[in-house]
Amino acid sequence: MADFLADNNQCGQNLLRLVSRGNAILAELLRLSDFIPPVFKQDNAMDKMKYGEIICDFRYFQSAEYFDQKIESRAEMQDLDEEFRENHVEILTRFYQAFASVHKYITDLNRFLEDLEEGVYIQQTLEGVIINEDGKQLLCESVYLYGVMLLVIDMRIEGIVRERMLVSYYRYSAQKAASADSNIDDVCKLLRSTGFVNVPQAKRPLNYPESYFSRVPVNREFVNMIIGRLRSDDVYNQISAFPFPEHRSTALATQASMLYIILYFEPEILHHQQAKMREIVDKHFPDNWVISIYMGMTVNLLDAWMPYKAALTALNNTLDPGNVREQSVKYSRKLEKLLPALEKYLKEGVLEEEFVLDSIPKLMNVMRESNVTLRWLMLHTTALSPSADMNKKCRLLKDQVLADSRYNPLVLFQLMLYTAQFEFKLKEMFKRMLAEKQDKWETFKKEGSERMQELGEVFSGTKPLTRVEKNENLQAWFTEMAKQITSLGYDDATSAGRKIVQLIQALEEVQEFHQLESNLQVRQFLADTRKYLHQMIRTINIKEETLITIEIVADLSYAWEIIDSYTGYMQQGIKKEPSLVIKLRATFLKMASALDLPLMRINQANSPDLMSVSQYYSGELVAYVRKVLQIIPQTMFGLLARIVQLLTSAIRELPTRLEKDKMKDYAQLDERYQVAKLTHDISVFTEGILMMKTTLVGIIKIDPKQLLEDGIRKELVQQVSTALHQGLIFNPKAKVNELLPRLQSLGQQMDGFRRSFEYIQDYVNIYGLKIWQEEVSRIINYNVEQECNSFLRTKVADWGEHISIDSYSYS
Repeated sequence: MADFLADNNQCGQNLLRLVSRGNAILAELLRLSDFIPPVFKQDNAMDKMKYGEIICDFRYFQSAEYFDQKIESRAEMQDLDEEFRENHVEILTRFYQAFASVHKYITDLNRFLEDLEEGVYIQQTLEGVIINEDGKQLLCESVYLYGVMLLVIDMRIEGIVRERMLVSYYRYSAQKAASADSNIDDVCKLLRSTGFVNVPQAKRPLNYPESYFSRVPVNREFVNMIIGRLRSDDVYNQISAFPFPEHRSTALATQASMLYIILYFEPEILHHQQAKMREIVDKHFPDNWVISIYMGMTVNLLDAWMPYKAALTALNNTLDPGNVREQSVKYSRKLEKLLPALEKYLKEGVLEEEFVLDSIPKLMNVMRESNVTLRWLMLHTTALSPSADMNKKCRLLKDQVLADSRYNPLVLFQLMLYTAQFEFKLKEMFKRMLAEKQDKWETFKKEGSERMQELGEVFSGTKPLTRVEKNENLQAWFTEMAKQITSLGYDDATSAGRKIVQLIQALEEVQEFHQLESNLQVRQFLADTRKYLHQMIRTINIKEETLITIEIVADLSYAWEIIDSYTGYMQQGIKKEPSLVIKLRATFLKMASALDLPLMRINQANSPDLMSVSQYYSGELVAYVRKVLQIIPQTMFGLLARIVQLLTSAIRELPTRLEKDKMKDYAQLDERYQVAKLTHDISVFTEGILMMKTTLVGIIKIDPKQLLEDGIRKELVQQVSTALHQGLIFNPKAKVNELLPRLQSLGQQMDGFRRSFEYIQDYVNIYGLKIWQEEVSRIINYNVEQECNSFLRTKVADWGEHISIDSYSYS
């Protein structure tokens, strides 16, 4: 079959564009799930009381006229309804478009499968596409992404909230919904509440999620074919990157997560087909039961497969206490061995070019072991989901893993740091060596050839070299060797490698048989040539495949969400040792590798969504980096408070004239030493963050100086807004006038902040006064804006800025 993804292959291009769209829809759903208007959740009693009568779930469709009549019968309700529409129609439209795109996606997938079956694509059949490597991958991804979309919607946007939003959109965009978009009924049917609630103590609905997945049926024969492929094949050819048998479940992790999702489209297998389930578990889950399904969303198979008899029976071997203990102890021991090994390699001067080129297999094995260990321990010790936490077996299983593996989050965090640094150093070194590869090859070839040429001239008798007799045979031999070395081709690495090995052997033999050892200079020339030929072999062994393998092995997408549980350890480490930021930089870059998963197909399809999806995931990662590094401004403010307290209350101000005998009283050496020490500590923290260098995270460039300034602004905003909030709350029952004392107290606090900024600005190289004025005025303006919102018809939304201001309730 011709290249399936070629531009002129309509079948391949259509499928690729569909899968690319699936990844873009998922990014949009994840993005929107952070912007659900709180009023639709109705957690707040005030919202419930005010908007309860104009927000309704799908019960609206049973008595739409009655509901609308109730609003229209009262003028104040009409007014409130109109105001609500003006404020929310934009975000509701965005949500509806995302929901509708999920329905359009599955409709288009079904249409594509029908077209394929009916022969619309000439010379293409479902069987033919599924045999093709790219076709097989894309078909599996197309169904998998649809399943993930449905689960993401249910986990991130609760069923009742979806219904309320869809009904509000339907009411406020009635004409548009009726004329332009006849799919609104289908979208509502697909996304009606499933009864699933992602909170503690909530029970799992009956036949969930298979009944949800079957709302828009997918061709069963097709589903069974792709399940068959995922069961038997290495769909993504990952085993070549993980050659050891014990790493097989890690190598197949991507297709294992696909299989987990796609099996819900064919629940018969999960319920009754024990042989198939046994095969699936033995191949994909022999030593693991917590899997990552998409961008760090984890699933515990014991909890997920509890209602399915065949699946649970197949999983029993894996969950046998003996097997669990064996796996836990194995990875605990690996952890103990890997930390000193990585520490040894990371010492300054160890990972030099020559050592790396001689030890590629050994270094790659250490990297594999580190990543496999890290993955298993991070996934199997992660906090349980609300539904798994209710399951006693899941709790016992997790406790056993924690006990048997002697789990210490600090040690695991240490492994993550070392592994990330190790990979970063190797990657940078390989990139540099690949860039210089051809130049070095040519240099070594030239040096070796010249030495052979010179030896040929020495044995010709024309070039003087002490005590070397003329030897025409050797002269011809060395001249021929020079020609052979010059003829070595850079492009054909295999034949050049074989030829170099033969040339090295010939040089060793000529030295032995012709008694050339006696002449030191000839011997030196031969040794040098052999050295250059060895360097040529090393150079030609630098392949791009090594970099690709590093990328595959170093994948950290499974920890996209779990990593947050290690934030505290990162911050403690930075507090103790600010230079840890340099090591963390490599960890953040390792996390950026997770972006490859959703972006690969979008990039292949040259989709215009590339920028927005990259922006979303990069933005999420940058927000996490800011969160981790916020400990630096927080600690700095703590130190600043102590400095200001010392400056204002302990250190006396020096008068312009001072009597000699009072000098000792004003010196206050201990207090001044304290101020100097605290100031030095602040400088060390500043230095720590600035060591990070400008880093490209996804497509966003992080400038450490800007990061520090933003962090200082954020901390200042938090402290000042808290001070203003607490300082300006008055007790209406107070008999004495509180205004003046409170304002004086607040004035002192604000003066303290301002003075500390003035004091510190030169030590951390920021414009303190400018930041102070900008942020204080922003806080005042924000609060005025929020106060005005209760009088405005069109409210001012308060999202969008990464330095957010704490919002306090306004009645």
